[in-house]
Amino acid sequence: MEQFNRILTSINDFIWNIPLIVLILAVGILLTIRVGVLQIHKLPLALKYMLSDEKEAEGEVSAFGALCTALSATIGTGNIVGVATAIAAGGPGALFWMELAAFFGMATKYAEGLLAVKYREIDKNGKVLGGPFYYIEKGLGRKWRWLAKIFAVFAMFAGLFGIGTITQVNGIASAVQNFFDPRLESIAFSVSGNSYSWAVVISGIIVTVCAALVIIGGIKRISKVSQVIVPFMALLYFVCCIILIITNITKLPDAIVLIVKSAFAPQAIFGGAVGITIKTAMQNGIARGIFSNEAGLGSAPIAAAAAKTKEPVRQGLVCMTGTFFDTIIICTMTGLSIVLTGTYQFAMEGSLKGAAVTTKAFETGLPFSNSVCAFLLMICLAFFAFTTILGWDYYSERCLQYLVGDKKKILMTYKALYIAAILIGPYLTISFVWRLADIFNGLMALPNLIALFALSGVVAAETKSYFSRNKKL
Repeated sequence: MEQFNRILTSINDFIWNIPLIVLILAVGILLTIRVGVLQIHKLPLALKYMLSDEKEAEGEVSAFGALCTALSATIGTGNIVGVATAIAAGGPGALFWMELAAFFGMATKYAEGLLAVKYREIDKNGKVLGGPFYYIEKGLGRKWRWLAKIFAVFAMFAGLFGIGTITQVNGIASAVQNFFDPRLESIAFSVSGNSYSWAVVISGIIVTVCAALVIIGGIKRISKVSQVIVPFMALLYFVCCIILIITNITKLPDAIVLIVKSAFAPQAIFGGAVGITIKTAMQNGIARGIFSNEAGLGSAPIAAAAAKTKEPVRQGLVCMTGTFFDTIIICTMTGLSIVLTGTYQFAMEGSLKGAAVTTKAFETGLPFSNSVCAFLLMICLAFFAFTTILGWDYYSERCLQYLVGDKKKILMTYKALYIAAILIGPYLTISFVWRLADIFNGLMALPNLIALFALSGVVAAETKSYFSRNKKL
C-alpha cells in the first residue's frame, strides 16, 4: 500500500503541477474579462434568479432545484476536510489561493452553466441530457467528440472512485468515529495493521443504505432531498463558524495577515523545515478549491442542464452562485476557524488529520462543550457528504449514459458499483483517498477547460445579447 501511495503521489504531483494551475486560472481570468467581471456587479441578480422560476420553460427541475443538486455535489468534505488538508500541506496561505481561484472560478462556473443550457438535448419524454460532453460535441463540432468522451470517462471514474463516493463516506466515518469512539476502544476488525471501530462499520452501512434508497429514485428524488438538506445544513454550519469568529474576533486581523503573508512568503514564517513553498501553497489551495467548488471541473453543468429555463445566461448566473456559497462563504469560514484557533499548527505538524483538524478548531473556538462541538461538526459533515454522494451519482450516470446510451442493464450495474464503492470507502486511508480524488479531478478538468477556452466567444456573445435585450437588469 505504501508503494501504491507513492505512485499516486507522483501522478498527482505531475497532474497538479504549474501548467494545470496556470490553465485553470487563465481560463477563469479570460472569462472574467470577456463577461465584464460579471461575478461582482451581477451577483445580486444571480441571487434573485436563484429563487425565481421561469414560466413555461422546458426542463426536469426548477432552477433552485438544479442549483441545490449542484450544491449537494459541491458542499461536502471539501468544505471541511478539504480545507484542513490544504492548510496542512500548504499552510494558511493555501486559503488565499483557494479564494483567488474561486473568484475567477465564479466566471468559469457561469460559463459552464450557460453552455450547458445552450447545448443541451431534451428528448420526447422531457428527459434532459447536457453538460461538457454536449457542449464539446455540439459547440466545437463532432470532430471533437473524442474529447467529449475523454471527459465523460474521467468524470465517471471521478464519481465512482474519487470525489463522489470514497472521499465523502470516508469523511463521514472519520467524523462519526471522532465523536463516538475517538480513542478506538470498540474495534470491529483489523486489516494490514489498520483497526476499524464499530462506529465506522455502522456509519458506513447506514450511509450506504440511505444513499441507495435515494439514488434509485433518480434526479427528481435527488433534487427533492437536496432542496431540504443543503440550505438547512449550510446555514447551520455558517452560524457555527460565525459564532466561532465573533467569539475570537480580536484574533481575526492577525489571522488574515498570516493567511496573506504565508501565501507569498511561507518559508519566512514557518522556516524551510516545514517544506512549504509558494508553489505548495498554490498547488494545495487551488486543487482543494477545485475539489470543493468544482469550477472548471465540468460537473455542475450536468445538473444545470436539467433546469427549467429558456435562457442560458439566466441559468449561468444561478450556477455561478454555487461557487460563491461553496468557497467564498463556507470554505472561508472553515479556513478562518482553523487559523483563528491556531489549529493549523496541529495540521501542519501532522498530529491531526482530516475532519479531526476542524473538530479541534470547533472545540477550541466555540463557547460550547467539546462533545457539543464534535456533534455539530459530525452532523454538518455527515449531511454535506451524503448529499455530495447523491449529486455525483447523477453526474457520473449521465456521463455513462452519454457513452453507452440508454442501456438500462449497464446503468443499473453502474448504480450497484457506485453503492459498493460507498460501502468500502470508510476502510481506505485518508492520503490514498484524497490523492485518487485529486488525480481524477485534474484529468476531467483538462478537456472541460479546453472547451471553455474555445467557446469563450460564444459565452461573451450570449451574455451581451441577453443584457442588450434586458437593459433594465
